[in-house]
Amino acid sequence: MKKIIRDNQLLLKKILLIIYDIVAVIVSGYLALLMRFELEPSQIPEQFLNPYRRYNWIMIIITILVFYAFRLYSSLWTYAGAVELMNIVLAGCVVGGFQIAFYAFIDVRMPRSYWLLFIMNLIILIFASRYFYRAFRWLVGYIRGENAAEMHRVMVVGAGAAGNVLIKEIRNSRYIQKKVVCVIDDDRDKIGSFIHGVKIMGNRYEIPRLAKKLAVDEIIIAMPAVSQKEIKGILDICKETGCEMKRLPGIYQLVNGDVSVAKLKDVDVNDLLGRDPIEVNLDSILGYVENKVIMVTGGGGSIGSELCRQIASHHPKQLVIVDIYENTTYDIQNELRRNYPELNLVVLIASVRNTKRMDMIFEKYRPEIVYHAAAHKHVPLMEDSPNEAVKNNVLGTWKVVQAADKWKVKRFVMISTDKAVNPTNIMGATKRICEMIIQTYNRHSDTEFVAVRFGNVLGSNGSVIPLFKKQIEAGGPVTVTHPDIIRYFMTIPEAVSLVLQAGAYAKGGEIFILDMGEPVKIVDLARNLILLSGHKPDDDIKIEFTGLRPGEKLYEEMLMAEEGMQDTDNKLIHIGKPIQMDEEKFMQQLNDLRDYVVQEPDDIRRVVQEIVPTYTPMQQK
Repeated sequence: MKKIIRDNQLLLKKILLIIYDIVAVIVSGYLALLMRFELEPSQIPEQFLNPYRRYNWIMIIITILVFYAFRLYSSLWTYAGAVELMNIVLAGCVVGGFQIAFYAFIDVRMPRSYWLLFIMNLIILIFASRYFYRAFRWLVGYIRGENAAEMHRVMVVGAGAAGNVLIKEIRNSRYIQKKVVCVIDDDRDKIGSFIHGVKIMGNRYEIPRLAKKLAVDEIIIAMPAVSQKEIKGILDICKETGCEMKRLPGIYQLVNGDVSVAKLKDVDVNDLLGRDPIEVNLDSILGYVENKVIMVTGGGGSIGSELCRQIASHHPKQLVIVDIYENTTYDIQNELRRNYPELNLVVLIASVRNTKRMDMIFEKYRPEIVYHAAAHKHVPLMEDSPNEAVKNNVLGTWKVVQAADKWKVKRFVMISTDKAVNPTNIMGATKRICEMIIQTYNRHSDTEFVAVRFGNVLGSNGSVIPLFKKQIEAGGPVTVTHPDIIRYFMTIPEAVSLVLQAGAYAKGGEIFILDMGEPVKIVDLARNLILLSGHKPDDDIKIEFTGLRPGEKLYEEMLMAEEGMQDTDNKLIHIGKPIQMDEEKFMQQLNDLRDYVVQEPDDIRRVVQEIVPTYTPMQQK
């Protein structure tokens, strides 16, 4: 029913436009004669008036047909721009050309100025009909914008193509309750100029003053082509205003013509890291997963699920996902089936601690490459349950490694952590043992065993960012363990792409270390998130320091001193040289640990410390 009503409304609009155009043709011709003879109707000779009256119906038919050809009855005039204006001008000129040709064909002479005046009048009248509604709506919107208290007052940063399109959309749309009050641009030649009636009032350093003076509620950064470092510099200024902030995600939005208010995204803490996203040419390195059977353990987790996404896009023969946690595993299963319907996908619920289950899975599916991401990673929780950390991380990894060795997996890539370096918590210590297992088995197996070590990933399960956001939404306080605590950060896709590239470099036995960039103070992340949410730290939302948690260090290291470092073709991936160790003694310790941990001892940290001498527990329980 609604469609019928809408169609009838469109038909009525077209009929009204056609009627108006008929009148416009009649008026344009008569007005052209009137203007030629100095606005004196009595001075117009009959030899010119007669053909005008006699052949007007032909001109009307020609005009309607030409206007149809130029889509003057089908354009959305609410959003008309330069293209529609050009169509009006061209249509008017074509109608004039047809009229000149017709009168010449029937050998009727008209004043030479008549043709130019007729075309000019017709274009003006058609332009007025198409743009009147838009001008009327602009006037109403302007008056409404001046008086409506609910209108969001917006500052746009960037007076380029993206800013131009955004301002135009905000001004034209009846559904966007925003009013652009000023534009900011660092180009001095643009300052003082106007975009769609909005003045470019200054450069980035004027943002705090203008935001306060103009009572700005929201700042939109419309600079898709600038670097992340440049964005950070602008955000560092903007965040002090307390305004809500949004930005256009990337240059592809501008190239594809997708610049719109709907495409804006909230500024988040990723934008304040001050570096461009790490880009890896995955097509050149993921050829080795194409047409191969790939297994991902822990495939439902943050890192594991992203591994699955990137692998799925490069046509593996089969992707086998193994995880013990069914909820997130179900989510990634549905996502991959939806996005890659041709993918040969197997999803299995299983524990890496189950020897028989692992052996059966490897025997049945015969994976060629294994990415081992299954682990307990939450430091404080593992400090409270150290035996579980050993069972899952150490014994689970050992069982998967044994299965990979037995069933001749070509390459085995284990996800490790910077917390394995000089660990102060049981989670880091268990991951260090896992690295030792990897390096030991690599020396005696046909499988290429490697580990990839990196720091914190933004937005992962257990990361501080989701926690801070929840605390801010609740009104605070935001809890930080220590004012000086720092961490290395990387986004999940960045970390996973480097893991995949490290896997391509693997020859066996390496511990690949990802360059995480400069470390970030956690308290700075907290303050930035509070500011980005439109609040003031310590005034609107408090920051509380709770003290270091059990097993937590002020800073994490990426490399043990004795490992040294060698470079790869990718400057962001380095290799720690294998540490020499007594393998026979290590394997005996590993067997003893396996037998001891199942007894649920109270002193498992002591046993782990014997295996990992660099492990210094901060708090014994």
